[in-house]
Amino acid sequence: MDSEQLAQLAAEACDDRKGVDIRLIRVDEVSSLADWFVICSGLSDVQVRAIARSVEDRLELEAARLPRGKEGQREGHWVLLDYGELIVHVLTARDREYYDLEAFWGHGEQVPFLSSNSFPTDEISPLRSHGSGLPVPTLSGADEPAAP
Repeated sequence: MDSEQLAQLAAEACDDRKGVDIRLIRVDEVSSLADWFVICSGLSDVQVRAIARSVEDRLELEAARLPRGKEGQREGHWVLLDYGELIVHVLTARDREYYDLEAFWGHGEQVPFLSSNSFPTDEISPLRSHGSGLPVPTLSGADEPAAP
């Protein structure tokens, strides 16, 4: 498994635990620290730790990789997992805004992460009313519910 595939796997593990604003940054041409950074946010210290555990578990299970180093798991504000060619940063939104790693590493190539759990936009039809008068999105081809 190459470093890009490892980064993608880590991003998917972040997504599995509902990580927010997942970013992949290729830094191999601008730094000798790593090839890739994966950066995401959790909405609480508990979620930050859960996301980091998800990354550890998934990379161990699917790539037979353990982190070379781990920092911040006890506090849960910013957990760093160092896999050599990949460094994963999981931060609370407040710490992520404060440290602004994306700006610091802005000269690296940012690769968008698309969640496998999101709907393709071509499958969503225009909004329609649903009894309450409020518009509700529906999947295309969905029939009206059968009358009782």
